Amino acid sequence: MSLPHFMHEDEAPRTSRQDATLTPSATIAQVRTLLRHQLRQLEQPGGAERMAPLMLWGAPGVGKSTVIRELCAQEGIGFIDIRLSQREPVDLRGLPVPQGDQVRWLLSSEWPRDPDSRGILLFDELTAADRMLQVAAYEMILDRRLGDLYQVPPGWLICAAGNRREDRAVSQPLSSALANRFCHLELKEDLPAWIVWAQQRDLHPMVIAFLKYRPHCFLDMSGSIERGWPSPRSWERVAHVLASGDELDAASLELLVHGLVGTAAATEFLAFMHLRQELPDLDAMLLGEMAFDLPERMDLRHALATGLAQHLWIGPQEQRELRLTHFLRAGLAFGSDFAVMSMVAALKQLEQDDPHGDKARALFAHPLYTHWTEHHGSALVTRDALPPASSTPPVRRRR
Repeated sequence: MSLPHFMHEDEAPRTSRQDATLTPSATIAQVRTLLRHQLRQLEQPGGAERMAPLMLWGAPGVGKSTVIRELCAQEGIGFIDIRLSQREPVDLRGLPVPQGDQVRWLLSSEWPRDPDSRGILLFDELTAADRMLQVAAYEMILDRRLGDLYQVPPGWLICAAGNRREDRAVSQPLSSALANRFCHLELKEDLPAWIVWAQQRDLHPMVIAFLKYRPHCFLDMSGSIERGWPSPRSWERVAHVLASGDELDAASLELLVHGLVGTAAATEFLAFMHLRQELPDLDAMLLGEMAFDLPERMDLRHALATGLAQHLWIGPQEQRELRLTHFLRAGLAFGSDFAVMSMVAALKQLEQDDPHGDKARALFAHPLYTHWTEHHGSALVTRDALPPASSTPPVRRRR
């Protein structure tokens, strides 16, 4: 009896790279949701044995380990990061010590011992580990134990992370048995989520504004990756350089930016910085001390729109009405594309710094807000929806 034929003779099996391109990608938010779900499943009887650990795949610097570390901090649970590329098999299995005619194994002190503890155990850079080290991690990942010597407490979730071959990082193939034990997730770069994350941590607004303007520079591995190249991780470091680089001269600052994100992205970013310096005094414009003048150049319009949003909520409360007036007048002078960009940026800041909704109420109740929505409201159909004039924004609940 012959088997049914499902593949044409001229067809070839898909390669692993083709399969990877067909795999749906997960956002940071989705990974966070799935991790929380698995942590809850651990609380059920036998949950650890039934659940497949997550294996996060993605380019270097996209936040694979960061999302797990920050989730543990939010949940108030433990976090252990095992960087396999820096380990030896004896680090996992333990050190054999002769004791008479027997051998005693001394286990690492980093493994969690408290049976009531909770946390996530991350085997990071799993694909950078050689086959012997993967075999050493195999038992811990598959069986949550090291023979009769050690058992992972039931409240600890096991995860792994690694880079793909197409990322041109050090990558060893996983054995079929190990790969089949995981639930594999492709983690994609997520600029909107990164911007929210960056704003929550008060990263330098120049970096945030630039990546909004040139999103293709957020992650780019098309150039040389043996030197600096743009990634979420390297842009975070650029933001820290800007925040702490007041004592550096311009040439030294440029060297650091080039070293972090590479020549192409650094050239665009530094040009954007110089462009922002050409803008007028934004605070004076919002206070009515300087007339609003719509620039002819599109890049200057972009910089002005984002700059006004960043400066809108600065200053004492008694200036709020005046700043809103000139902000909304500027929005009426802009085209809908830049007006919407500016308004959305201003509202994003309220998500982090308006717990009682006072600033939002002042904006929505402002007489010019009605005119603004009449001019630009239709442009928001495919973007963030804004509430109608005089609406009351919901007050965020404190946890």
